[in-house]
Amino acid sequence: MVLDQVFSPESVIMQLESSDKEELFEELLESLVAVQPEIDRAQALAALRDRESKMSTGILHGIAVPHGHCDCVKGVIGAIGISRKGIDYEALDKAPVNLVFMVLSSPQETEKHLKVLKALASILQNPLFAKEIVEKQNARQVYELVCQYEASIS
Repeated sequence: MVLDQVFSPESVIMQLESSDKEELFEELLESLVAVQPEIDRAQALAALRDRESKMSTGILHGIAVPHGHCDCVKGVIGAIGISRKGIDYEALDKAPVNLVFMVLSSPQETEKHLKVLKALASILQNPLFAKEIVEKQNARQVYELVCQYEASIS
């Protein structure tokens, strides 16, 4: 299991306020800075924007997985956000995004970064996961659901 080490209840935002991708990156980044205060916001935002410029990480049915590498991050960390109203994300399917899984890692953690993305892709393939996560009442329940789904695919 790897997602239980990357995400935490402290980095889950139950009610995202952002209306577009740029605001979203900044809002989720704040939850990561709360966990790892030494993160350079400008550097982290630049890494996310750089990756996003190659192709949208709004991947499927209201889900986005923005990610990037930057020197200011220790290891691999992540944040989860839920938007009830939807976010204009310029997703591949043009639909608004409601679930976001942001992942940042140091350049030395490429292998773990890829393992995290693979684990996320596996749990996101299950249509029940997205349905269940938006029904959760608090950040701990969201985190536990992610761990539960990852354990079921391991």
